Amino acid sequence: MEDRKIRVAITQGDTNGIGYEVILKAFEDPMMFDLCTPIIYGSPKVASYHRKALGLETQFSIIDKAEDARDGRLNLLTTFDEEVKVELGVPSDESDAAARKAVARAKEDLLKGLYDVLVQAPMRSNTSYAREDKALTMMVSDLVRIGLVTTHLPLKDVPVGVTQEKIVDKATIFHASLRRDFRISNPRIALLALNPQPGSEEESIISPAIEQLELQGIQAFGPYVADDFFGQKMYYDFDGVLAMYDDQGLVPFKTLAVDGGVKLKAGISAICTTPDHGPAFDIAGKGIADPQSLRHAVFTAIDMYRHRISYDEPLAHPLPKLYHEKREDGEKARFAVRPAQKKAAEPTAEAMED
Repeated sequence: MEDRKIRVAITQGDTNGIGYEVILKAFEDPMMFDLCTPIIYGSPKVASYHRKALGLETQFSIIDKAEDARDGRLNLLTTFDEEVKVELGVPSDESDAAARKAVARAKEDLLKGLYDVLVQAPMRSNTSYAREDKALTMMVSDLVRIGLVTTHLPLKDVPVGVTQEKIVDKATIFHASLRRDFRISNPRIALLALNPQPGSEEESIISPAIEQLELQGIQAFGPYVADDFFGQKMYYDFDGVLAMYDDQGLVPFKTLAVDGGVKLKAGISAICTTPDHGPAFDIAGKGIADPQSLRHAVFTAIDMYRHRISYDEPLAHPLPKLYHEKREDGEKARFAVRPAQKKAAEPTAEAMED
């Protein structure tokens, strides 16, 4: 690993929410600068307004481009010059648009490789860095890691959306992320049942998917009825849990992640995390927002970056593989060295597609 600080981009989030409060509070601690070089994508004027309104003393340095970011300080990259009306606690189209502008600029710089990982402060818009069919939504905490087979579907459409193919695809992404991003050598994944009592979907869809995953060498178990699984704390026995729809995974996760959970997209080349909470307009401007989830989002992104390097390094420089080749004249064997595998590709526009 090269001897430099990991560059962490942080988008400002909804300017009327708690985004700037949790960012400024998180970087009050100077030890954060020992871990990374942060770059906030946002507005210096809005940041100054929040700092004054909340009585915070966190200092930041204004920069015009990511290349100007300096170690040991909180860098704030100006993403737009327009005036933004700030009404703390009041969601508006203007505050949401400001959040989107920060994300758009951060996405441009990500594709240019100007920073290493991205952390998004909470916003209302569902801005994704990956197509849903190419990625897996994951929630991560100290106690449990939960992936979702379907997302943002009305409950009546979930049974149609849960197919054997989709379960296998999402579980395969989950397995690969647990190995590469979390360095779990042989992950055990529990699959939840779709119904409160085992029914036709469990028999005809989920169980065959588990059998198919086992044939692929993935340790998949279940299907487990959700209330029994979480009520009996069976998640302690697994490295990941695959839920069939949003509420089945989100409700127990938010109950268990008392110290602040993190949401991320697995299965894409970019590393992007976000606190597992929204803009929290109800407490915006009151000075009581907890920065713990934002800190954990930063820590998780940094850990994933380091884990990927240690996981990919042996693949980029494998040990020589020798093979025996017989010659027609029966003389001594020859040995050849297999060429080293290429490094994993950098983020591409297609991988980042919304």
